[in-house]
Amino acid sequence: MTDITWGLWELLLKGVWITVQLTVYSAALAAVVAFGIGLARTHRRWIVRFLSGAYFEIFRGTSALILMFWMFFVLPMGFGWQLVPMWAAVLTLGLTYGAYGSEVVRGAIAAVPPGQREAGIALSFSPGQQLRKVVLPQAWPGMVPPFNNLLIELLKGTSLVSILGVGDIAFGASLVRNATAQSAPVYTIILVMYFVLAFTLTRGMRAVERHAKAGVGQAPARRSRLRPATGPVVTGTAAPAEGEAR
Repeated sequence: MTDITWGLWELLLKGVWITVQLTVYSAALAAVVAFGIGLARTHRRWIVRFLSGAYFEIFRGTSALILMFWMFFVLPMGFGWQLVPMWAAVLTLGLTYGAYGSEVVRGAIAAVPPGQREAGIALSFSPGQQLRKVVLPQAWPGMVPPFNNLLIELLKGTSLVSILGVGDIAFGASLVRNATAQSAPVYTIILVMYFVLAFTLTRGMRAVERHAKAGVGQAPARRSRLRPATGPVVTGTAAPAEGEAR
């Protein structure tokens, strides 16, 4: 492997770090949007539900790639300032996947039994206290598996940023492939990289799910380490000892 080739492979490894940053920043923004819009869609006032529902429908029905181009090329024309490609991508991915996540939040909250809310009312909780102490703790375990899927989709969606010249895994792979003319090894390696990142995220979210379920008493029972008895098991009434009355 020549020095030039090694330098390109080093660029690909740096792209892994860029991809991780994009995923973390976008996921943080998406979480804020998901809970904000999701809770707004369950609000008592119709205007709040209407506006949050409009946001959900707009971003769900818009191409993330085209929205990314709009953020980078069109937005500066109206506001007079230019987003750097990295933050244009974070803004696009966070707003888009946050819209998807808002449906997860809304559905999980709607799945909480009405009796739980009534219990909060019986305890004289305010609506905010009912949400924090009763509804969200019970809805959270149901949100984690769909959030896990959205997080994996967000990770894979970061490959779109290579169109804007952000040096993520996909962009680095394109440079390596052009320099070495080795398509199969390069794209096989980045497939493995994405799989490793996705698997790591999944394991982390599984731990979050177990912790969330334990908080509401739904943790799976641990397997007993006691070995079963190896001798014969006698059932029914014991036979009378010799000499006893029959």
